[in-house]
Amino acid sequence: MSENQNEPREYDAVRGGQNSIPVNAAVLGGIPGVKSRLASPIVEVKIAALSEALKYGEAGLDVIVQALREESMQVKFAAYSLLKDRDDLKIKPQFQDYLPTFEFDVITVDDKGKENSRIKSFAHYFREDLGNGVVLEMVYIPGGTFMMGSPATESGIYDRESPHHQVTVPAFYAGKYPITQAQWQAVMGNNPSHFRGEKLPVETLGWDKAVAFCRKISEKTGKIYRLLSESEWEYACRAGTATPFYFGETITTDLVNYNGNFPFGAAPTGRYREQTMDVGSFPPNPFGLYDMHGQVCEWCSDKWHINYDGAPIDGSSWETGTSNCRVLRGGSWYNYAVYCRAARRDWIPAGHSYRCRGFRVAVALTVPSSLSSL
Repeated sequence: MSENQNEPREYDAVRGGQNSIPVNAAVLGGIPGVKSRLASPIVEVKIAALSEALKYGEAGLDVIVQALREESMQVKFAAYSLLKDRDDLKIKPQFQDYLPTFEFDVITVDDKGKENSRIKSFAHYFREDLGNGVVLEMVYIPGGTFMMGSPATESGIYDRESPHHQVTVPAFYAGKYPITQAQWQAVMGNNPSHFRGEKLPVETLGWDKAVAFCRKISEKTGKIYRLLSESEWEYACRAGTATPFYFGETITTDLVNYNGNFPFGAAPTGRYREQTMDVGSFPPNPFGLYDMHGQVCEWCSDKWHINYDGAPIDGSSWETGTSNCRVLRGGSWYNYAVYCRAARRDWIPAGHSYRCRGFRVAVALTVPSSLSSL
């Protein structure tokens, strides 16, 4: 054993945190050890400590509840994941304070576009203050596995939407709405849009401008904002559904802003508004996201590929290849209903802008696999 008095002896306890653990040292255990590791600047250390806190009964639950106040959304959501299925009366009220929810109706329609169900649901979100009273709302999208692309039985499909394949998407946050003109103005200091209104989606911008917005808001907030990958976008749009639209087999212009002169399936013709509408004017999907069908085509991060052969199956952006085109999803106010399907994919050169193209943003959320199923 070393004679140096500054080195730990075999059974000395050390506190977790910024320092590495010396060889042959024992880590401080119990609640004191959990609390010491929660003081670490390393997110992974904090999350592991929260998982350990469950071993210590009421005292451990108190520590996890306190973690809901963390600035880090990763740590905050790890705490939520550990607490969300517990019925303790003292825990539930904390969620609304530190992981607020909003309530909405989830609507489905039959093949003629007639409403056949309406149920209440809710989603967790956080608010990003962009200054001057402008707020960006980011909705929690739970991770999961889905079938991406078009099944062979779907009407109006294209080869570019195949092969139908399984993708697993980690949890992340997505913008509740497409980025609005007020949000763009708050971050970028200008407004490129053709149709003007603070609550209208920003449009008439290319992929490169959307990426520039993500870069600038990341600098402003300290979080890593980005475009959704194509698979994240379709997963978030479908929100657990497998029909052409998250409303069901078709849509109507009461539900989506598109060219109602050209309906899908057995739906009736409807309005053609010939412009964007205020975000939130139409019902959301089961994840609480608005305007995923119609309104504006949304830029995704991926390079364009002619089909899904070789596509990532982990939710990541497809960045290989030589195409200078990027993916667009969702259809717009300008498009026929068939172009607004969840599986529909389009492409355009990254610098090309038009009044029917906008985007929404995402923030990654890293939660260990040990927590993702809780």
